[in-house]
Amino acid sequence: MFYYVLKYVVLGPLLRLVFRPRIEGLENIPDDGAAIVAGNHLSFSDHFLMPAIIKRRITFLAKAEYFTGPGIKGRLTAAFFHSAGQIPVDRSGKDAGQAAIREGLGVLGKGELLGIYPEGTRSHDGRLYKGKVGVAVMAIKAGVPVVPCAMVGTFEIQPPGKVVPRIKRVTIRFGEPLDFSRYAGLEDQKAAIRAVTDEIMYAVLGLSGQEYVDEYAAKVKEAAQAEQPRKFPRRRS
Repeated sequence: MFYYVLKYVVLGPLLRLVFRPRIEGLENIPDDGAAIVAGNHLSFSDHFLMPAIIKRRITFLAKAEYFTGPGIKGRLTAAFFHSAGQIPVDRSGKDAGQAAIREGLGVLGKGELLGIYPEGTRSHDGRLYKGKVGVAVMAIKAGVPVVPCAMVGTFEIQPPGKVVPRIKRVTIRFGEPLDFSRYAGLEDQKAAIRAVTDEIMYAVLGLSGQEYVDEYAAKVKEAAQAEQPRKFPRRRS
C-alpha cells in the first residue's frame, strides 16, 4: 500500500516535476508477467527515478547496508526501503550471490518485475563495468525476458558522495526485451551465463553510450581507494 502512495502521491509526482525525465521505450516493459529490468547504476537517485516512471510495481534487490544503518537516519532509511518493497541482500561472504539469486527467483516466481543492477555496485566514475552473472542465472532459471535499461544523466545530478542531487533533466531508456530461452537448462554452464550477461551489458551499453570497462566495478573501485593514500600521503606534524 505504502509503495503506491510513494509512487503516485508523494515521491513519483515530485520526481517527475523536479527532474522532468525523458522516457524512451517504456512500451518495452511487459504489461504483465515476470520480467527482469537490468540497468546501469550511476547514482543513488536511480533507486527512485526508474520505479517512479514504470507503471507496474518493481522490486529491487538492495544492499543490506541500506537496512542496517545506525541512528535515526539509519532507521528511517530502513523503514523507507522496507515500505517501498525492496529486499535486503547481504553482499558479503561466499554465499551472497546465491542468496540474491534465491530472493530474485522468489520475486519472479510471483509473476512480478525484478529490478537489478548487474554491475553489483554504483559506478564511481560514470563508466559501465562488467556485469556479474547472477542476472543470467535468474533469467535462464525463471525463463523470463530481460529488459535492458539505461539511466542517462543521473551521475551528473548525484555522483558518489553528493547527498543533495542537482536539479537537471535526466533520460531513462528501455530497450527491447531480450529472450534467452535458447539457453534453457544451461544456468550451471559458465560459458552460457557469461554469454548471457555480456549480451545484457552490451544492450545497456548501446542505450547509455557509456565507456565500457571489462572489469568488475567493485574491484576497480577498491584499487582506486587503495591508491588514494599513496597519491596524497599524510603530512607529518
